[in-house]
Amino acid sequence: MNLPDLKKAQVRSDKKVEYKVQDYLFSNALQGKKYFLRTYGCQMNEHDGEEMKGILEFYGMIPTDDMESSDVILLNTCAIRENAHEKVFGYLGRIKHLKKQRPDVIVGIGGCMSQEENIVEEIKKRHPYVNFVFGTHNIHELGRLLLEAKEGSQDIQVYSIEGDVYENVLYKRDSKITAYVNIIYGCDKFCTYCIVPYTRGKERSRKIEEIVKEIEHLKQEGYQEVTLLGQNVNAYGKDFHDGTEFSDLLEKVAETKIPRIRFVTSHPWNFTDRMIDDIAKYDNIMPYIHLPIQSGSNRILKLMGRRYTKEEYLELFQKMKEKIPNVSITTDIIVGFPGEEESDFLETLDVVEKCKFDGAFTFIFSPREGTPATKLKDDTPKEEKEKRLARLNERVNFYSKWNNEKLVGEVVPVLILGESEKDSSKVYGYTDTFKLVNVISSKENIGKIISVKITDAKSFSLDGEEVS
Repeated sequence: MNLPDLKKAQVRSDKKVEYKVQDYLFSNALQGKKYFLRTYGCQMNEHDGEEMKGILEFYGMIPTDDMESSDVILLNTCAIRENAHEKVFGYLGRIKHLKKQRPDVIVGIGGCMSQEENIVEEIKKRHPYVNFVFGTHNIHELGRLLLEAKEGSQDIQVYSIEGDVYENVLYKRDSKITAYVNIIYGCDKFCTYCIVPYTRGKERSRKIEEIVKEIEHLKQEGYQEVTLLGQNVNAYGKDFHDGTEFSDLLEKVAETKIPRIRFVTSHPWNFTDRMIDDIAKYDNIMPYIHLPIQSGSNRILKLMGRRYTKEEYLELFQKMKEKIPNVSITTDIIVGFPGEEESDFLETLDVVEKCKFDGAFTFIFSPREGTPATKLKDDTPKEEKEKRLARLNERVNFYSKWNNEKLVGEVVPVLILGESEKDSSKVYGYTDTFKLVNVISSKENIGKIISVKITDAKSFSLDGEEVS
């Protein structure tokens, strides 16, 4: 049994990252068994889920959306906000009833929540029917843990380590059109509110040649778009200590000629002029940037440990707007951070008014046990935080629609991903600027990039029709 330890997870040493080739030992003991996987959280969690599926199906297991009939239930969890915890524990209540009816069902919990000491202690005390718990550093051990659970063992294997890099990873991708590609794991920023550096380990980059090889393979398989993933994607290469930076990788990936390249999430502190020039230069690097501001108040940004000022962020934002044609920029904003006063919040609204973001993910501050922000005095009433969030969302949604309305009448490239959920007579896809479009077009265009004339705009989506 290995239990999580946040103090160990905080360690950053000079130890060199080990690059390992993952080997999977086959067993037919799980052949034909059905698995149910539920994933919470960000794109990194989604991609972890694709790895879990790849391992399960390597052992001959079959996916199912019906938890009641499954042989294995896996929850791939998120630790960013409290409501993510609540959702997982709420779901565990459902699983508890099923486990009483079918004791042979194997239950496993993985992901970022598993890396938190208090969560694992709660699982041990309140949910002893869980067969095994694993973390973000040892997804590759999922097969072994499952086989041992099948033999009746119960185990917690969570490593609070800096982490290594594994290649030859198995993935069962959710799409045949777009794909996630990990380029850097972990985070060394230690923003005072964030649990990710503790749950994901230190920043460690994959080698450029391995990433390019994966993308070339995806291109050969017909993929139209890749999204380069990292907790701080533009910190790529800094751990090599040889001058390598994210732009070196970005240019190599662009040279593969895969039609579309995206990347998330960027930290303003690591966003260079060269990156901006690369996005402007290469047609297959999409003019869409997610650039979290978190707060518009310099006082709050300092308390958050963000390492930039409002003025520096606005200068960077303006550079992007000036140099990258048609660029779309979205952001993340936290309201109600400990000590935030009305004047601080007005500074955030000022940034929104100046930037007129294409969209924003907005949240009320959620304390994460073990992070420095939990020790800060927080005397703003919940009702006030909710009012601030509502005021913020009103402006964010206004500018989201305002930006979308500028596209009405324009012809834009759209990668068609599937049938529209709300109208089966239409298909849906995304523009180069990452705007959702419901399109009057043939389903034969799924998987293709087509020209679409925008006919109507809403706050969060567009309508359009195919043009030849």
